[in-house]
Amino acid sequence: MPGGGVLAHDAAVVLDELVSNAVKHARVSKGRRIYVRFEMVVDHLRLEVHDASSEKPVIRRSAGVDAESGRGLCLVEALCVEWGFVPRPEGIGKIVWALVGPGGGAS
Repeated sequence: MPGGGVLAHDAAVVLDELVSNAVKHARVSKGRRIYVRFEMVVDHLRLEVHDASSEKPVIRRSAGVDAESGRGLCLVEALCVEWGFVPRPEGIGKIVWALVGPGGGAS
């Protein structure tokens, strides 16, 4: 696939942010797991991170210059064609999804 290296890099950064958020913010009872799913859709890669928290992801637009966190979803937004979240069909938690494509981030 043309541009596969850039797609792979962006996908790795996005996946790292989404999994990190699930680990950090989806505080749930023991035994609940984080599940990751990948799917190629034409020339885009769809990433999904499933977790057991119903709390919706929130972009923090006010992270200070010296802040060590709070910019992850801004980065996801910048690198993805689109992203969002939906409740899990099983009824527990959510799926945060991101579509990474050769055209770069959303405009």
